[in-house]
Amino acid sequence: MGNCCSDEIGTGRHSVGPASSSADAASAAADRFLRSRGAGASTQIELSLSASNLGDQEYFFKSNPIVVVYSSNDGALEEIGRTEVIVNSSSPSWNAKIILQYQFEVLQPLVFHIYDIDPQFHDVSEKMLKLEEQQFLGEAICNLSDVVTKQNRLFTIKLGVSEQNLPNPSKFGELTVQAEESAGSKALMEMVFHCSDLEIKDLLSKSDPFLLISRMSENGTPVPICKTEVRKNDLNPKWKPVILNLQQVGSKESPLMIECFNFSSNGKHDLVGKIVKSVADLENLYHSGNGENFFVPASNAHDCHSMEVLKSQVYVEKYLENSRHTFIDYISAGCQLNLMVAIDYTASNGNPRLPDSLHYIDPSGRPNAYQRVILEIGDILQYYDPAKRIPSWGYGARPIDGPVSHCFNLNGSTYQPEVEGIQGIMSAYISALRNVSLAGPTLFGPLISTATAIASQSLTSNQQKYFILLIVTDGVVTDFQETIDAIIKASDFPMSIVVVGVGGADFKEMEFLDPNKGGRLESSTGRVASRDVIQFAPMKDVHGSRISIVQSLLAEIPGQFMTYMRTREIQAIS
Repeated sequence: MGNCCSDEIGTGRHSVGPASSSADAASAAADRFLRSRGAGASTQIELSLSASNLGDQEYFFKSNPIVVVYSSNDGALEEIGRTEVIVNSSSPSWNAKIILQYQFEVLQPLVFHIYDIDPQFHDVSEKMLKLEEQQFLGEAICNLSDVVTKQNRLFTIKLGVSEQNLPNPSKFGELTVQAEESAGSKALMEMVFHCSDLEIKDLLSKSDPFLLISRMSENGTPVPICKTEVRKNDLNPKWKPVILNLQQVGSKESPLMIECFNFSSNGKHDLVGKIVKSVADLENLYHSGNGENFFVPASNAHDCHSMEVLKSQVYVEKYLENSRHTFIDYISAGCQLNLMVAIDYTASNGNPRLPDSLHYIDPSGRPNAYQRVILEIGDILQYYDPAKRIPSWGYGARPIDGPVSHCFNLNGSTYQPEVEGIQGIMSAYISALRNVSLAGPTLFGPLISTATAIASQSLTSNQQKYFILLIVTDGVVTDFQETIDAIIKASDFPMSIVVVGVGGADFKEMEFLDPNKGGRLESSTGRVASRDVIQFAPMKDVHGSRISIVQSLLAEIPGQFMTYMRTREIQAIS
């Protein structure tokens, strides 16, 4: 899924053992710069469609069917594409592919309408057909994740009739949807760049350079797709491998802009220089061994297109083409994403019986902050977990006649933490509010260690599972080092950690958890994480547009998943 630098979306970090350098924090900050310029991760999908037993055979003869595909956003339909018309068939297979972008972090509802095209319109282009003049044959609805999670990415849906007044809707056949990633998403180019004689931009030290790679849109605007890590205090830097897929760049002949920036902690990175070259040009640079001079806009030129050529050069030290498994390959081969949930029951949430409490259960059914987070993230992840048995814990509360617990089973069971699905979490959450006393303090260490033990057991059993621990909290952790130690241990196992802050607390101190916002995490023994596994964000950052924060957190998961699979050489095998 849009994977680029060093096997991980948007990053180039990959350290194990003793802490390496302060460049980790700078690289994380540069990642934010990448996202601020509009970079995102998605995969182009081609949908193939076929149907069987179209129409009620008691009422219809063979039809001339066409499929119109829509995306659905809060009930509003937007057409994505149409197939061709198949003449005289009740079980057609259409040749036309429906092209769309798959995004893991977004629910993507799809609606399929099938029409029987009257023979008098057979000379009319499919795009020009007036659908209201055609016979409606049926409707199918699913999410794109329903399709990509199925073995062979093949999903069959019974056709219904929605609000259409058609006879005997149980006899209107089935629609089969098959998804394939575009070939370009698996065709990879791996390159290693190095530069010489970069200009000194810092007053008291050498420059801290990183590269930002963008494809050029049709209107000439650069669209970022990848970046390197930051090299601290280096005028002749060599970066870790950059991995691009053909889908990201368009074609080997499409122009790419490669910009070299000097990192600045305030986010205002200075442009050192840039080049514009296609992948084919970069391959030729590799074979020739020559460098390409950077250029910058001329500072004193009246012509805005005038450029100043610099002595600084960029070289392609390595160029390699190959193909490999993608995130969707693993998912459709049967690898599951299993959600785990932990909820904050500390006293700072307020008395659950009062409306100003973060735990207040509104009689009208309006979800509180904790419920909203769980519902929004659960709505996305539930499609990737067939069993939907979700380990769920509370922390920071005192069970009846017991000491404060920093990891108790939400369902009240002594041994079994799983509940059934998202609604099971909701029921257990409300029940626990009645059976515990809110206390404190806020500790994450025991939660993360418990979740890691489950991931470790799954690994020992050779199960193809990857776990996502969601921690919802209203305050700052007090066991900083224990939490860091637990995170670093968790980085060795198939899991990611998502922390969401709710309420009005100042979460500034929590940013140490997220390498995209703070510095590197170092354990009490001097070890750093083997990969990025955690991200944190407070809900209040989005000022009412809650879904954006959920998307931004979940968008990191495929990259973390793929880094784990690739570094451990785990194959996508059904």
